This record gives sequence, structure tokens and C-alpha cells, in this order.
Amino acid sequence: MTLSHVRIIGSGLIGTSIGLGLALKGVGVTMVDSDLRAQALASDLVKSPTSAPVDLTIFATPLGAVHSLLDSEFATNPESAFIDIGSVKSKVKVEVSTSAIPSTRFLPTHPMAGREMGGAESARADLFQGRAWIIDSQGVDQEVTGRAALLIEILGAHLVDLDSGEHDKAVALISHLPQLVSSLLAKQLIGGEASWLELAGAGLRDTTRIAASDAKLWREIIAANRDSLEPLLKSLHADLGSLINSLSDENAVATLIEEGQAGRARIPGKHGGKAREYTYLPIVIEDKPGQLAALFDECANASVNIEDLSIEHSPGQFTGLITLALSDSDAKKLTDHLKSHGWSVHSPRQ
Repeated sequence: MTLSHVRIIGSGLIGTSIGLGLALKGVGVTMVDSDLRAQALASDLVKSPTSAPVDLTIFATPLGAVHSLLDSEFATNPESAFIDIGSVKSKVKVEVSTSAIPSTRFLPTHPMAGREMGGAESARADLFQGRAWIIDSQGVDQEVTGRAALLIEILGAHLVDLDSGEHDKAVALISHLPQLVSSLLAKQLIGGEASWLELAGAGLRDTTRIAASDAKLWREIIAANRDSLEPLLKSLHADLGSLINSLSDENAVATLIEEGQAGRARIPGKHGGKAREYTYLPIVIEDKPGQLAALFDECANASVNIEDLSIEHSPGQFTGLITLALSDSDAKKLTDHLKSHGWSVHSPRQ
């Protein structure tokens, strides 16, 4: 099975990222959007025209727009397979059941990838690399599922087959609730003194990063998945009330922090694997061109795998601190290698 021509309805972040990833692999792509400016930008970025028949149509629009497009897209390309990429699956299954598209020809899907910045201008061809891409194959033709599976493989994601109802409960916990918590936290900053906010460090920026997300997009997602979200918000509300009532009890506060640690420890590592404990290796470099590239070359020469990195550098400072996250064995190997080549390496931490 091959993909010759994929028609993508919606030229935002996800749709354009899919188009970019497919174009890199030589798949023909047509970008469509009701906003002609967005369509023109996405088409110019993707640049993968084809005259082949459409074998896969992707609805990459906001949730509320899918229903109005189902019949017209089926009439345009009745031999195509159809999928969506929305964040809530139960709603779209109901809408398809009342449309012209046979339910056997429509596969509900959801790539677990995104950015807080939207639009075609934020699209990346590697957005889906190593990420889960959920499908609900129940009652769907194998040919349709096969085309979607090929799409997922081309884009570097890994397929997870999950019932739509279970999907909606899962994303309420791991995606929709964090969005609301981040937004609630960021809202508290509105009344804060500007001079206080200038003191903010990485902790505040990390916990409020997704508060910059698109309000129009999220209002639809939250409304569509409110049944799964409500019990989670009630549980959060109860925990918040308990915390308010026990702020003077150091043991109760410590218990909350420990329970938070236990919950966070359950988050798997990358690619859905078991969470890994990394060793963090601090390296001081000079503030001059080429130093970071040279460090990466040394990592390649030492045959070590960098899992993550952070850079700290103050304006006017002649040095910078690079902290690399590696496995313990790779950290030891890289430490020996860098020291033997004159790099300023400091004691690692767990």
C-alpha cells in the first residue's frame, strides 16, 4: 500500500505539519482552508502538488467545523479514505454517523503532538516524531486503517488503537486538565506587580507555557469533552480546598508535595517507554562563536546520546553553562572524553 495524494482540510499547525512531513517523503499533498491566506501560506510551504486521485482525506479543522464538511468532501472524493485529527473522538463519531460518509470509511484519530503556537507559520515536519498517534479502528475497513497506519509511519509517530470513549477520558487527564490548570495559574498573574514578575524563573515559565494556547481552539475542546473533565475538576477542587484548610500543617503540605512527586513519577519516558532517570552533566563553555557546535561534535565523537539540554547565560558574561541530560554510563564516558580534550566539565548530578 502507498499514499499518492493526501488532501488536508485545514491549514493550521497540525494540518500543515502533516503536509510538510508527507512532502519530505515525496507524497503529493493538497492543502485546503476556508481562510485563503492560511491556505496560500501552507501550500507555499508544503509545495507537493500531484494530479493523482485522492486516497486519503484528513480533516484538520477545529472540532466545530468538521460536521459541515463531511458531506461535501465525500461528494468530492467518494473513493478516498477519511480521518480526522481532533482532540475529542466521541463527538466526531456521532457526527459521521449522520453524514454521507459511511462509518466504515472514516477513522477517528488523534496525534498526541502540538505546540502552544498555532498556524501554518508554526508548523514543523518533525512534529510527530516519536509521538503517539491514537486511532479507533472499531468497525472501520482495514483498507482505511491501513492508509492511516502508513501515514502515521511516514510521519514517524507510533500507532495506538484505543476506544474513543477511553481516549476522551485519557486526554481529559493528560491534556485538557493541564491546559486549564496552566491557564488558571497564569490568570493569577494579571494582578501581580510588574516588578515581581521580573523575578520569575524557569518554574513559572514551565508551568504556564501552555497558557499561551489558542483560546478559540480550546473553548471547543473543553466544551466537547466536558463530561470527562468534570470529575477531574471536582477532584482538583477538593484537593485545593483541603490545601487551603491545612496551610499551617507542615505535614499535610509535605504529604501533598510527596503525592505530587508520586504522580509525576508515573509519567513514562520518551516514546512511551519507562521513565528514565538521567544524569545531568554541567559544562562551562566560553561565550564565543562555534562553542556549542564544537561540544556537539565532541558528543558525537564520544558516541553518547544527549536526551535533553539546558543553556544558562547572563548578558555580558564571558562564559555559559550547558547542562546535558544523559544516561549514567554516557555521562561518565562523556566526562572522561571532554576532560581529556580540555573542556571544563563539572561533577554530574542525578
